[in-house]
Amino acid sequence: MSDDLTHAVLALDGVSVRIDGRAILDAVDLQFARGTLTALVGPNGAGKSTLLAVASGDLVPAAGRVRLAGADLGDWKARALARERSVLPQDHAVRFGFSVREVVAMGRLPHAPDPAADDRIVEAALGSADVTHLGARDVQTLSGGEASRTAFARVLAQTTPVVFLDEPTAALDLQHQEAVLRIARSLADAGACVIVVLHDLNLAAGHADRIVMLHAGRIAADGRPREVLTRETIEHVYAQPVLVLEHPTRGVPLVVSDDPR
Repeated sequence: MSDDLTHAVLALDGVSVRIDGRAILDAVDLQFARGTLTALVGPNGAGKSTLLAVASGDLVPAAGRVRLAGADLGDWKARALARERSVLPQDHAVRFGFSVREVVAMGRLPHAPDPAADDRIVEAALGSADVTHLGARDVQTLSGGEASRTAFARVLAQTTPVVFLDEPTAALDLQHQEAVLRIARSLADAGACVIVVLHDLNLAAGHADRIVMLHAGRIAADGRPREVLTRETIEHVYAQPVLVLEHPTRGVPLVVSDDPR
């Protein structure tokens, strides 16, 4: 990435992860700045979720180091870390009978209690994620998309300067996919460092400042959407014929399959 990232809030230096002798991540070096939305893309098994887990502190790498706000990630205390970064994992199921509002309110737990402010933040998060009408519902009764939006609202309520989202659009309909990415974009525009794992290259192109494309645990491309989403790069990484067109209204790359009939 050519942009100046000397003020990076998050840095991965030589990070490697191995499972059963196989390199899931192989000597990855990356930096992430505040005020940016970075999309991690790549085929299944490329290392996207593993990279997110290492960067967020949920997985300790076999080699390398991760620094958050200048300090080694391992030196952070759990409560302080939860005030600095929030994480939306792929598996966000809640297996207890909490209401939607109670789950979202859990995002406030790392912060010093302030009932009035906490209530205001929770209500705003419920509204942003379009789950206000579900506030009293038992989370175990929700559809997949409703549960995903509830988990996203909990992340919003945590109000952290660094936000990790692992496939936040996977269970969502078209309207809510766009809504979640618009909110993620607005968080970045307000100064947060947002890192999101996506499978949809067009969602990445439409909302991210930067795309990091992974392939077999290594960085295949890193840059602005137009720099990364080229026909040559996508076909090499995904082994799938594509056309890369110009989106008619957004002015960003539009990726479509080019399989012969």
